[in-house]
Amino acid sequence: MEDQKVFRFYSFPIIILINYLFFTGIKSEVYTVGGDEQWNTGANFDSWSQQYNYSIGDVLVFKYTEGQHNVYEVTQATYRSCVASSGVIAKYESGNDQVTLTEAKKYWFICNVAGHCLGGMRFSIDVKEISNTNSTAAAAPTLPPEILEPSNSF
Repeated sequence: MEDQKVFRFYSFPIIILINYLFFTGIKSEVYTVGGDEQWNTGANFDSWSQQYNYSIGDVLVFKYTEGQHNVYEVTQATYRSCVASSGVIAKYESGNDQVTLTEAKKYWFICNVAGHCLGGMRFSIDVKEISNTNSTAAAAPTLPPEILEPSNSF
């Protein structure tokens, strides 16, 4: 009888802990665009961008020398033409720009400094709904019924 009271007393913190572990398994990722080469001419952004699976909430960090480059989020037509006279969704120019991916959609980014976009400073990504890729959280232990459903007896 006493063992049941102790078990019930500790069951609530156990449930809280398991929920915490499950929900913290869904994390946003932070990606430095271009990896070690960062946002600079000469980097292969198509190759870099295809290494990852992007989800809502992930963050792209563009690191570059302020004034030498910039980052424009653009429409597909502007991405293809590299002419940013129209189709610009957002402009970033700080040298350490963070772009949070807030929607499941296709994103297009370019550098609008003369010749840089046509020289390869552009990439696109396809952002998906949030998915739990943490196998530990996905394989959370199954709780015995006595923990999930409290008994009426004491």
